[in-house]
Order: sequence, then C-alpha cells, then structure tokens
Amino acid sequence: MTWIWVLREDGLAQVWVGVDAGKQAHHAAAVDVAGRVLWSTRVANDQQAIAHLVGRVSADDEVVWAVDLVGCETALLRAMLALAGQQTVYISQAGRSRRWPLGSPAAKTDARDAVVIANTARMRRDFLPVETPTELIAKLALLVAHRADLVEDWVRTVNRLRRLMLGISPVLERALTFTNVATLILISAYQTPEQIRAAGRDQLVAHLRWHRAVNAGKVADQALAAAAEQDLTLPGQDTAAALAGELATHLLQLHRRMRGTDNAIDAAFSSHPQAGIIRSLPGMGALAAAQFIVAVGDLSTFASPDHLAAYAGLAPVARDSGKRAANLRRLQRYNRRLRHVFYMSSLSTLRMNGPNRDYYQRKRAEGRKHQQALIALARRRVDVLWALLRDNRCFQLKPPPAPCPPHRPLDNRH
Repeated sequence: MTWIWVLREDGLAQVWVGVDAGKQAHHAAAVDVAGRVLWSTRVANDQQAIAHLVGRVSADDEVVWAVDLVGCETALLRAMLALAGQQTVYISQAGRSRRWPLGSPAAKTDARDAVVIANTARMRRDFLPVETPTELIAKLALLVAHRADLVEDWVRTVNRLRRLMLGISPVLERALTFTNVATLILISAYQTPEQIRAAGRDQLVAHLRWHRAVNAGKVADQALAAAAEQDLTLPGQDTAAALAGELATHLLQLHRRMRGTDNAIDAAFSSHPQAGIIRSLPGMGALAAAQFIVAVGDLSTFASPDHLAAYAGLAPVARDSGKRAANLRRLQRYNRRLRHVFYMSSLSTLRMNGPNRDYYQRKRAEGRKHQQALIALARRRVDVLWALLRDNRCFQLKPPPAPCPPHRPLDNRH
C-alpha cells in the first residue's frame, strides 16, 4: 500500500504520531494533516523495536509524537525520541475524551486509542511538550512518587488498625492516636485491655522508653485509663489482637521507610543549584521544594509568573457569555501536583506571623472566604518565587535596596 503524504510548501510532511502506552508494548498510529491514518502498528517496549518505530518517520519532516502516559512506562520511548530530536507532547485521558469519544467499551482497542491520541494532538496545539528530565529531576521524581506510595499505604494501614481496635476495645480506639509512634510501639506489644492492665504502668513506660518513644508516661496513662473502663472480652479478640500487633509493627516499619525517603529527598534536592533559593521561601520544606522541581523542571519554560500560575491552576480565565461578564473560572488543564505544592505551603505559613499571614488576613478583611484568600495567597507566592529564581537571590523580609543610579562623570568645562 502506498501512503499519500501531505506536504507543506517547503516539501516537508506534517505527521502526528499517537502512542497508546503499555508496560510490555505500545501501539502507535500516525495521521496526516487531514486526519487520515498513515500507519498503525504494535511495538514492543524495548530499544530495538522503538528505534525501528522512530525510523518510520523522516528526521527532516515535522513530526509531533503524543503519549498518554509520562511515567516509567514511556521512559525508554521518550528518551529515544529526545535523542532523535523529536517533539513529544502529553495528552491525558481528560484532554481527549470530550473531543474524541471512544464509544462503547466493547469498541475500545489500543489501535483506536492511538489514533484518537494522534488526532487530538493534530487538532489541539496547546499541549505542552514533554521535556526529558535531568538525572536529578528523574531521581527526585522517583523518590517523591515512592514517598506518596508509602503515605498511601500508611493511611490505609492506620484505618485497618483502627477497625481492628474497635473490635477489641472501642474505648482504647478513641483514647489512643494511631498515627503517633509511641502508640504504635505500645500496640505492637499490648493490644487488649487485659494485657495493658496486667503489664502495669512501670512495665508499659519501660517498654516505650526502651524503644525511644516520646511522652512514654502520657501514652501509658492514657492506655491504662481506657483499659480500666472495659473488662469484657469480645468475640474474636485474640485473633484481632494478633492482627493489630502485626499492623502496628508494619506501621513502624513504614514510618522508618518514610523518614529514610525524606532524608534521601533532602540530600538529592540539596544538590540542585537553586535549592537554597527555593527553601528560603517560607513554607517550602524539602518535600514541597522537591515536588516543585519535579513539576516545573526548567523554569525557562515559563516566560512569566502568569504562565507559571496558569500551569498551577492559580490564574483564572474569563468565561463571559452574553450578559454575563467578569465570570472567572479556573483552567481545565493544569498541574494538580504543582497547585497542591503552592496550596499546602501557603496553608503552612498561616501558623506564623509574617507577610504571608498578613496578606491572608487582609484578603479576609476584604470579604474573601478562607479558600479564596488562601488561593490568592498561593497566587502571590507564585510571583515571589518566580522573581527569586529569576534574580537568583534568597527570600528576605525586607526588599532588596534599589540599585544605585549610573555614575555620571563631572562636567569640568567650567
């Protein structure tokens, strides 16, 4: 079969290649400027097969590659495309579903998805290119994602432990804080009211202090007070107690792993050339700063703080219609992780006196609700951080002195 390529005036072809990514293999489909399918093929996720795929289009032609995943599944593909000098854009499911519906679930195939992705890239030119991350950004991205998985496991396990403790003693479940390390150390050894009463205060405190728990006496007193209110043994209590002890031990292991990951993130982020500048902004801890770097990458991608704010979903756009004017709405496509960074870092600054809290209170005095005032503060912090990175200087409460006027030589004609 002979393909009919649509050529531009300079003789080069315009091609859009959509890739429906998978773990073991991808499906790629190329379309021309009219949306006609030029070819569609399945390719294994290995170097030789991807090299053959990249070779199907000429390096001199104007080719845009579009992927639906930017995780580990497409890491090899994106690296080889960058090495070949090819442009790659990311198209999410939400970005393509409204314009190109996939129809019934029975009609959904990888080949059709690849064509949908290619046509979406052809019809919409507002998708940001996918940049190949540096070694540091790739390392931070893996560490941040790993920590998010640990936190998710932590929350799920805490909820399971609380349910088990309800089946042992509702009073104990209410009295103890199961996100507290000292509580987990206690529950890993003593789960039932009978066990806690039999151990006594001295033994409980000794056990907690042996494991270097903080506030050992307070936690022991809370457990003893709760255990004294129930002397009834519930059905299945022994099994629930054994499972609760295992979950508490698992949570302690997760806590150590999260601390180790935090240390690794801090050490990796410290090697960034502008780490001190980002950390100087109040509220930007090591984790938030690392998430910012992972989401933004190279700041040169954003020509102004307005572009960065729009990417973070903090710059509303006008959605006027008919008689409805000044109707501002948030952009539909934005980086939710970056928005979370600015939102949470802004929220943390409200606990301390300073310009961030003053700005928030001023917005509240103007009639803004809490959420609106916090978003306004986050938007302002985008401007501040962008200016700090542009000027390569750390944050300080007092503004830097104005530069001196240029020196003029004295007029000695008189």
